[in-house]
Amino acid sequence: MLNALLVVVAITIIAWLGAAIGLGGLFGVFLPYVAILVFLGGVVWRMVYWAKSPVPFAIPTTGGQEKSLDFIKQAKLDCPDTTFGVVKRMFLEVFLFRSLFRNVNAEIKTDDPINGGPRIIYYSSKWLWLFALIFHYCFFIVFFRHFRFFVDPVPGCISFVEMIDGILQIGAPRLYLTGVFLVVGVLFLLGRRLVNPRVRYISLMQDYLPLFLILGIAISGILMRYVCKTDITQVKAFIMGLVHFSPISSDGIDPIFFIHVALVSSLLIYFPFSKLTHMAGVFFSPTRNLPCNTRRVRHVNPWNPPKDFLTYPEYEDLYREAMAGAGLPLDKPLEAKKEQKSGE
Repeated sequence: MLNALLVVVAITIIAWLGAAIGLGGLFGVFLPYVAILVFLGGVVWRMVYWAKSPVPFAIPTTGGQEKSLDFIKQAKLDCPDTTFGVVKRMFLEVFLFRSLFRNVNAEIKTDDPINGGPRIIYYSSKWLWLFALIFHYCFFIVFFRHFRFFVDPVPGCISFVEMIDGILQIGAPRLYLTGVFLVVGVLFLLGRRLVNPRVRYISLMQDYLPLFLILGIAISGILMRYVCKTDITQVKAFIMGLVHFSPISSDGIDPIFFIHVALVSSLLIYFPFSKLTHMAGVFFSPTRNLPCNTRRVRHVNPWNPPKDFLTYPEYEDLYREAMAGAGLPLDKPLEAKKEQKSGE
């Protein structure tokens, strides 16, 4: 965890020092272009690699009764056997995190008054599902709102989302609720890895780094809007110059903007090589995109080339003498084979 935090702090300090000494073009122009190229190229490469990977077995994840006899009720959402059923399950998985909603926790209860000894108990755990849903949707809305800096004029759908997001009219400029809930969601996911001993034991640097990067992006964006009061008009003019491949001078823009851009660019560069690619990988996962129809459809392994097989009588005819010499049992005695040859 500490290494991931130090990486984010180092990126922040380098971007701040670079902007302070006049290297705004490096962190505001060159780095974003490189980040976008790496992001797009890396994601496409991962998707092509997944698409070309053969699936030797039907391994859909099942969470209920498979299609069987007519009088046995099938769990159509958790164990679909048709393409339309798979589409429904994928929709619920992508937009509502259904598998995470069904998550349970297991604990060992040592003071069981009934059994008098330790006992494993299972109970529903919806907090992770709730905060994961809050985090992902708030992140998407914040990402969608930022398109107002990349287009001119701003589409009505973006203005409508901004209006709903800041409907409470808190402060000036008004407070966007998704920015606050995004920070809350990241802090919960980060705190879960720190507080839960089992999750902390299996957590690595690559698990903490995206959380710290997203937390840094959110905090720097909030500071840029409500504390440093960066000139939004100048920022949009600078970004529009990047969009039209005609960058303008970055003089006069607060260094907090370049810290924000550097953290976003770092996340984009890291994205294709991290677990964050589950955003696209869920659509290529054979545990999700295959129907549970193994009882009525035979799935042939594409890796198995055609082969010539011997029946056991043919095998024994070829190796009867060697088998007899090794003392192995024979269906036909060795003398029968000799008599058959002499008769021929």
